[in-house]
Amino acid sequence: MEQIRRRDFLKVGALGFVNSMTSKMLWAENQAGPKPNIIFILTDQQSASMMSCAGNPWLKTPAMDYIADNGIRFTRAYTTNPVCSPARVSFMTGRFPGVFNDSQGNPARENKGSMDICNISGKVQRTTIASYLKKSGYDLVYGGKEHLPPVLNPKTLGFENISNNERQVLANKAAEYIKKGGHDNPYFMVVSLINPHDICYMAIRDFAQTEEEKGILRRKKEVATLDEALKKPDGVSQEEFYEKYCPPIPENHEPQVGEPKAIKSLIDRRPFRHLARQSYTDKQWQLHRWAYCRLTERVDSEIQTILDAIKSSGQEENTLLIFSSDHGDMDSAHRLEHKTALYEESANIPFMAMWKGHIRPGRVNRTHLVSNGLDLLPTICDYAGVKDGVTDPRGRSLRPLFEGRDVPWRDTLGVESEIGRMVVDKNGFKFIQYDAVGIEEQLLNLNEDPHETTHFTNDSRYASKLAELKESFETEWFPNLPKVR
Repeated sequence: MEQIRRRDFLKVGALGFVNSMTSKMLWAENQAGPKPNIIFILTDQQSASMMSCAGNPWLKTPAMDYIADNGIRFTRAYTTNPVCSPARVSFMTGRFPGVFNDSQGNPARENKGSMDICNISGKVQRTTIASYLKKSGYDLVYGGKEHLPPVLNPKTLGFENISNNERQVLANKAAEYIKKGGHDNPYFMVVSLINPHDICYMAIRDFAQTEEEKGILRRKKEVATLDEALKKPDGVSQEEFYEKYCPPIPENHEPQVGEPKAIKSLIDRRPFRHLARQSYTDKQWQLHRWAYCRLTERVDSEIQTILDAIKSSGQEENTLLIFSSDHGDMDSAHRLEHKTALYEESANIPFMAMWKGHIRPGRVNRTHLVSNGLDLLPTICDYAGVKDGVTDPRGRSLRPLFEGRDVPWRDTLGVESEIGRMVVDKNGFKFIQYDAVGIEEQLLNLNEDPHETTHFTNDSRYASKLAELKESFETEWFPNLPKVR
């Protein structure tokens, strides 16, 4: 190794000290500066891979790419629960949805139960994201999809509603609010856009069996948007379309080796899911993937409207923008569509942040485990000047990571679902305990098998890792469950 002369060593050391002090001074200056406007853009049913900045060649998302290019993107971000309403309960409360009970006294781990949360404690009322920000002098603004129980919906929490629309009209209303300026207080705005959620209607329409499923198809706007996304390019033959334009069948298209009974149970609860898995041809799955890409591009164009408003009004330097999704879509992996499963396609979601002059642009964080449900509230509270804005002590402010500071971080992260719970660790392993059909346990290894085609539960090479993650599951993330030995 090349030797360093003493004076050069001192010069390097001094430079490092100056850089360190400069970083600390900038952080202190940011802490003491004016409170930013904060905009949280939330899409629905978008997997982490569904962005061109994530390397997906089958779609173009220039608005999302702009956020990534001008801020930070996290690749290891997870929802607290991969279905709509429970995930949104987390955004509002900073807690796992399963800590709340429905009217029958059951943990609210699925949509119906989450929408049936009838009571919340006074402590929860005082520690929602809305309560914290109101006390810090923020105006609260909300538009778009809610899917929250009455006790936690935006009106109850004190948000001003700018639009009940979930599409371009909402984006336009949000842009109007941003551009009008002259706000007496900083604002926290939630822009809750519906797509690419309209992909749900493809399998439902193809295989609707129950009256409930047939009733869903009466939603004309959603079905019309899906039909638009299903259109093939003009002048392209069927053969060329499937060979060159459609995303191919993914590597993990077949069911997982040793697939848990809980997954089969999940499929059988909704007849259309079972029939899609059983009946869709490869080309139908490809068409599903094509439409999912087009719906993601549609919501990206709506996000562009909001970005244009921030830029044209000169507010990039006083606006923190955070972007995420409530959960993903299985996108034909394991012959599944929809969500709820604890596979990566459903649980791993996009998470990005941008604030010009405060967050260094163009960084990709592939290391730190992020929970958008547990971490959003403390992060926003941190930027809003709220002290101790934490509801679940396992939630963390992401501000140090946004600003490039080296801080101790979690080694594991918990995720719950209607059919079970899991712990993900920083080294790419996942321990899952399914409870939908008895107790089933799995160890997955994303390093050796990134597509989750099999499991490593009985692999002696990973016996210590299995024991380690099971201990984390039982003591750190889900300590009140009966221990399984």
